[in-house]
Amino acid sequence: MDQLALLFALLLGALVSVPVGDRLGVPAPVLMTLFGGLLAVADFVPNVNIPPELILPGLLPPLLYAAVRRTSWRQFTTNKRPILTLAVALVFVTMVCVAFVAHAIVPGLSVAAAVALGALIAPPDPVAATSVAGQLGLPRRLVSVLEGEGLFNDVTAIVLYHVAIAAAVSGLFSPWKAGLALVLSAVVAVAVGLLLGWGANRVMDLLGDPTLQIGLTLLVPYASYVLAEKLQGSGVLAVLTTALYLSEYATGADDVMTRLAGHTFWDIIDTLVTGVAFGLIGLELHNAIRTASGRWGELLGWAAAVAGVVIVVRLLWLLPATWLTKRLHARRDVEEEIPTSWRETVVMWWSGMRGVASVALALAIPLETDAGKPFPDRDEIVFIAFGVIVATLVLQGLTLPWLVKRLGVQADSEREKEYEKELAVRAAKAAKRRLREIEQVEDLPEELSEQMLRQAFDIGIRISPDMGEEERREAQHQRAKRLKRIRRIQGEMLSAARHEVLAARSEPGMDPEIVDRILRHLDVRSLR
Repeated sequence: MDQLALLFALLLGALVSVPVGDRLGVPAPVLMTLFGGLLAVADFVPNVNIPPELILPGLLPPLLYAAVRRTSWRQFTTNKRPILTLAVALVFVTMVCVAFVAHAIVPGLSVAAAVALGALIAPPDPVAATSVAGQLGLPRRLVSVLEGEGLFNDVTAIVLYHVAIAAAVSGLFSPWKAGLALVLSAVVAVAVGLLLGWGANRVMDLLGDPTLQIGLTLLVPYASYVLAEKLQGSGVLAVLTTALYLSEYATGADDVMTRLAGHTFWDIIDTLVTGVAFGLIGLELHNAIRTASGRWGELLGWAAAVAGVVIVVRLLWLLPATWLTKRLHARRDVEEEIPTSWRETVVMWWSGMRGVASVALALAIPLETDAGKPFPDRDEIVFIAFGVIVATLVLQGLTLPWLVKRLGVQADSEREKEYEKELAVRAAKAAKRRLREIEQVEDLPEELSEQMLRQAFDIGIRISPDMGEEERREAQHQRAKRLKRIRRIQGEMLSAARHEVLAARSEPGMDPEIVDRILRHLDVRSLR
């Protein structure tokens, strides 16, 4: 098997792991990590030869962009206090604790190298957290905080990592320069992100075609990451800023095709890239086995100790942080989405899995210092990092569904239905208002006006069938049943039309492009 065949195997595994994981009750990222580990020990599978400096810019931009599409700037600003508590403060505390323990137990490990180890394993992985937690039916407030933590903690961790690596390579360290680097990195990243977001939005208006617009959204995250890194900014924060800008301003309410096609496109990208990323984590077992040859007991002990520190520190931080956030939440009229019980806090604690970013940062550690000497204990650092990643991802990923079920933590379905009903009512009222405005400037026949009024109400019914119970109860219930029957018949009619048009594609002299254009029209009609 060569490198290209291995890539295809990972891509296929990424697709298959989703339905298999659903049947087994195991998160797909965990399955892909295990799959990568099995490939790593197979004799016919080669070592992965991806340059470490290409892993972060190759994998993180599309994964971050796909994750941001599921959230909004409003959600971040609402939850800024709990997110910053986890994404900045907890990352720093975890780094310090890991560095202290690693420096104490690993003979000869320098302080700078220990800090680099702490920085690279401090941030929980945004992809792991959202992929695993998002499939378990958790309360939206927990998923929102986990998403925010996962998206922003890499910014802090990567800057701290670069500072520690520079100190280990050069032997020099300045706290003031480190703090200034963190501030400048954030400022440059936000500026680059906003500039590219604004520019991409203007280019999308110029392109017009949904296919070209979606293609641009694939290029923009990479451009934002690379440009920010070139200017000594945070590529991760730049991508987040660009993605948030585009999610707010790029798609108008009437850009139906762009929204539908873009949602499908990014779901595919998210599934494939996530699978490859976690498959690569498993494939790193090759290097771990080589490093631990003859030293298994010693290295596994160090990795277990550091993994224990990472897990315990998160719990010891979350308990008082959650309590303090609740107190502040109770004193102020705010809408923060925070854990409301100790059970939800425990779930948040156990969701702190490490993943892609930690692997990429570990592999990116230089081979030599500026003096030409080998980087101190590089192999040991990489092995410990890999051990922590596997321990948190596999152990916590496999047991998190059981823990969630055991504690009874789940989304408030009744509240979600109320939100749906509220939005359905607002949508129907907006349609009615627009109809009244049209009637003031156009002379509509009474029969047509009544028909349009019914269709305005039907807009709400299609979103939330329960909405009809609030008005004319039984009559609206019957209308909903009639609407459902009409939609079923229309669906069957459109299906027959699609079969007929598709059959014409193979007829002599028929232009396939015309057939496909008609099919797209019928497909859009089917979604209405």
